[in-house]
This record gives sequence, C-alpha cells and structure tokens, in this order.
Amino acid sequence: MTDVLRRGRASLAFSFFAQGATFALLVTRIPAIQDRYGISDALLPVFLAAVPILAGVGSVTTEQLVKRIRPSRLLRWSQPVVLLALLGVGAGDVLAEVGLALAAFGLAVGALDASMNMLGVSLQRTYGRSIMLSFHAAYSLGGIVGASLAWAGAHWHLALWVSYLPVVAVLLPATLVGSRWYVDGDAAPVAEEQGGGTVVFKLLLPLCLVMTFAYIGDSTVSNWSAKYLKDVLGSSEQLATVPYNVYMVTTLVGRAIGDLGVRRFGAAAVVRLGALVAAGGFAVVSVAPDAWLGMLGFTLLGLGLCVLVPQTFAAAGRLFPGASDAAIARLNIFNYVGFLIGSPLVGALGDAWSYRGAMLIPMVLVLVTLVYARSFAAQPDRYGGGHERPRTADVGRGSNGL
Repeated sequence: MTDVLRRGRASLAFSFFAQGATFALLVTRIPAIQDRYGISDALLPVFLAAVPILAGVGSVTTEQLVKRIRPSRLLRWSQPVVLLALLGVGAGDVLAEVGLALAAFGLAVGALDASMNMLGVSLQRTYGRSIMLSFHAAYSLGGIVGASLAWAGAHWHLALWVSYLPVVAVLLPATLVGSRWYVDGDAAPVAEEQGGGTVVFKLLLPLCLVMTFAYIGDSTVSNWSAKYLKDVLGSSEQLATVPYNVYMVTTLVGRAIGDLGVRRFGAAAVVRLGALVAAGGFAVVSVAPDAWLGMLGFTLLGLGLCVLVPQTFAAAGRLFPGASDAAIARLNIFNYVGFLIGSPLVGALGDAWSYRGAMLIPMVLVLVTLVYARSFAAQPDRYGGGHERPRTADVGRGSNGL
C-alpha cells in the first residue's frame, strides 16, 4: 500500500509539473503570439477570455464524466491534448489556426485541472495530513522551467514552435508513462444533506468566491505581467518574461513550506496571511517607478497567492468527503470565472483608465478573502473529530489496477 501511495503521489506531482511548464510557455509568450498572428490589442482580451470559458465547459463535462470514468483516465488522456494544443499555438500561420488550437487547449485544460485536483484531494484524505500544497509546488516548479524556456526563446528570437516542440517531445511520453501509477480514491458515504443541489452550492459558495478572487489575481500576473513591465515600466521584451518567472519561484517557495504552516497553524490562518501578503504585492506593483520594484511586487504576489488555490480545493474535499469529485469539479469552474473576469477587467481598466490603477482592483478582491477565511477551518468528520483520517478504501487500487 505504501509503495502504491508513493508512486501515485510522485506521478501526480509530475503531472502538476508538466502542466505548470505548459501553461507558463503559453502565457509568458503572449506578446510573441500576438505579434505572430497580428492580434490587435482590442482583440487580444477576446482570445484570452475564450480559453477560460472553454475550460469551464471542460470542467463541467468532467463532473459528469467522473460518474462513469475514473479521474485518472481523464487526466491520462487530457494532458497529451493540452501539450499538443500548445504546439499548435506555436505552429499555426493564420488567426483561425491559433483560435482552434486555443479552443482545444481550453477544453482539455478544464478536464485536466479538475481531474488533477480530484486525485490530489483524494490522496490528501488518504494520507490524513496536508499534502495538497506540495502538488501545487510541483506546478510552480514547472512554471519556473516553462518561463525560463520562454525567456530563452525570446532571448534567442526563436520561433514559437521551435521553443515548444522540445518540451512537448519530452513531456508527452513522460506523462503517459507516469499515468500508469495514478491512484484513484473511492468516495465514502455521506449524509444526504451533503449531497448535491442547492445545499451544496450554498455551502460551497464561500470557497467559490475565494477561488474566483485568487484567480483574478493569478490571471493578472500570468496574462498582464509581461505587458505591464514592457509597456508601463519600460522594460525590454526579454526582461518582460521575468516577472512571471519570479512569481513562480516565490509560489514554489511558499507552497514548499505551506503544508508545514497548515499543519502547525491551520488552513484558515495560512489563508489570512496569504491574502494580506498578496494585497501588499499588488500595492507595490501599482506604485512601482521601475521594472525592478515592479518585480518586487510580483515576488510578494507569489508568496501570498500561492496558498489560496490549493487550500480552497482541500477545503472543498473536507467539506464534502463523500462527494469530493463533484465538489472539486464545480469549484474548479470558478478558477476559470476568475480568469474570465480578471483578464478583460484589467485590460479594460488599463485602456480606459491606467494599468497602474487596474492593479488596485485585484488587490481589493484578495482582501475580501479575509471575510471567508473561516471556511477553511477543519470540518468535523462523520466520526465527530476535527481532522481527516486516512481510509484504506481510497487506496484500493491505482489506475493501472493495483
């Protein structure tokens, strides 16, 4: 059983790593994608918004599919589609081709994100202690690698497909091999009032709002940091790829130690601290006079925002221990709601007002998270305790039949 768990945890962590690298390669080269396909500044927010909309569709579909198909199988086949779609973004010649590639990316990434976090919450429940941040730390590490490769591509003026092809050639077969060791969990029975319907949404709503606010902040960094540094703070295109890398480095650090903080002080305290640090980061970015102080702000943003999303998924798993897959799929939709709101909101405010002023909006929304921090407190389980307990049913078999 221990070997099954260890292999399952390692293989899932690699899947998070691969997705972090893939996403970073996409978002840090947005200016290059815009130039390659001649996408205007007015049309760019439309393309940025289409991806999370389709990802939301993918997440909704996943909630229905996991009733018949194990999350491990959905993850096994959605990740290659995401990787191939990334290559398609870099290899196209006309606007319709990049639109088709981004559509495929969006639909597949919705299924990928939902199924990855389903498996992560299930494993955390089995371990009986906080490990969710470690998976998202692997995502951050992948983001660092992807952003570094994007920097190299910009530095050497490589074509997008040249930057993307080696990454896809390595990660695609590696994730397929690693998927043999994914571990699925089996949900425990729960009381009827914790089932579906209106009651579930009311209980889940605070977490949905926190997820939305966190991803408005995250999408501001991923979609606008390069453009902000280049157009507002006057950096070079090469230097403009650095903020996202800095952001991912600090999210890696925060997530690497975050599980220890959760075990010591509790999830609610960690979430409160993260919200305060993230708000400070947005304030620094907004008033920064040059690119270097701007990157200090993005450093604080990484340290603050990094704990919010993993703990939101974990809290949903605690709240609905017997329906965690459905809860996570629904919660994951608000990941894309945040992206859908954040990207156009910052762009519209930046054009109509100023990009500096636009940075204050996600700052305020992140502070609102403080109101809902109590939703992250440990939920009593069906045995009357305040902590999760490992259940052998969750590790009965891996995706390869173990």
